[in-house]
Amino acid sequence: MTSVKEFRVEEPATADSLGAGAFVFTDDYSVFDWGKMPDAIPNKGASLCAMGAANFERLEAEGVPTHYRGVVSSGEVVDFDSVVAPPREMAIDLTRVPELPHEGREYNYNAYHEAAGDNYLIPLEIVFRNTVPVGSSLRSRGEPSEFDLDEETWPDEPVDLPEPVVEFSTKYEESDRYLSRENADFIAGKAEVDDLESVAREVNRIVTRTAADAGLKHEDGKIECLYFDGEIRVADVVGTFDENRFSHDGQQLSKEVLRQYHKRTQPEWVEAVGEAKARAKAEDIADWRELCAIDPQPLPRHVADAAREMYTAGTNAYIGRELFSAPSLEEAVEAIRNL
Repeated sequence: MTSVKEFRVEEPATADSLGAGAFVFTDDYSVFDWGKMPDAIPNKGASLCAMGAANFERLEAEGVPTHYRGVVSSGEVVDFDSVVAPPREMAIDLTRVPELPHEGREYNYNAYHEAAGDNYLIPLEIVFRNTVPVGSSLRSRGEPSEFDLDEETWPDEPVDLPEPVVEFSTKYEESDRYLSRENADFIAGKAEVDDLESVAREVNRIVTRTAADAGLKHEDGKIECLYFDGEIRVADVVGTFDENRFSHDGQQLSKEVLRQYHKRTQPEWVEAVGEAKARAKAEDIADWRELCAIDPQPLPRHVADAAREMYTAGTNAYIGRELFSAPSLEEAVEAIRNL
């Protein structure tokens, strides 16, 4: 189980064959890598399942291999277009995820790949960026000129990139970090980093186009991939309000809304998280959470309600169907704007 979805295994993967299973999406949420927060957002899980399924079917239609098999409705695996009620389960092919041994913050990727063979989840997140918001870590890792921007310094507002930027970060380390292309290629194992970038750019193109058709701006996102029998396939979930950042009329429409709300209303907790991460890095401690002295508080009811409407109205707009009982996209955005 992850912090936001459960994982069901029906047939385990082997060294030379994919298995079968499902994601069961919950209404839990996570921010700042905390894991499961103390409350939930109604209908969030179903909205993520719906957006993810719609995107996987678009990817497959355009020739991008994925691990998606359909959504589960009344115990049957069916195409997303055939469901009339929001699904909460997604049927998927399973790959292998070996243990990643480590001592402190030293991770043994050689051992991971020795156990992985030709069928494994690539231990990377591939990040694509179409914009650079204020506060983005990209600003601290490069100058505007490195991204073909006519700016000497980063401006005090979001910046649209002339071309999408693709980056790589670790996936299974307790505090994930961005990687050089050389390090990413090593961690990817038998998968080629150039091929991973090509897949990420194609996913970004399809999600960006779909968002634009729905009146949304696609700002950034990420994918995870599996490697099986020489082929890279898109895995996990793609193009949702948790994996990606979207906006409408200048208003953020993604999990970033919840991050920023916690920054404004629980700054002591956010600061404690940052301090715990920094201390863990300095002291070579893998799990920074054990160093955090403050726990987060639940969301007020009106905030949880606004977040629910953001997820459901945004999903309706993105998939082009009134799958959820929800206000219009404009009404949901206005509620979020007023938090």
